[in-house]
Amino acid sequence: MMENPTGIPGYFAPVHRALIDPILLAGAPRTIAIANGTLAAAIGLGLRLWLVGLALWLVGHLFAVWAAKHDAQISEVARRHLRYPSWFGV
Repeated sequence: MMENPTGIPGYFAPVHRALIDPILLAGAPRTIAIANGTLAAAIGLGLRLWLVGLALWLVGHLFAVWAAKHDAQISEVARRHLRYPSWFGV
């Protein structure tokens, strides 16, 4: 039985880890992995540049996995960063 950290009876509610962990696709955030794969497929199949598309996918996916290991919420942070204007007007 888990101990109640607050000391108030009936106030403890366990949260399953799957509810708070980000959704990853092969180690990268799902939205970034899908966008990267779509762009690489468009270049590889649409422009018939197979090696360029494969290299773009590999480099993009490795970067996304590296970024997700350092910050699991990287896509939300980047989206919020781009939405708000620069504070100092740079």
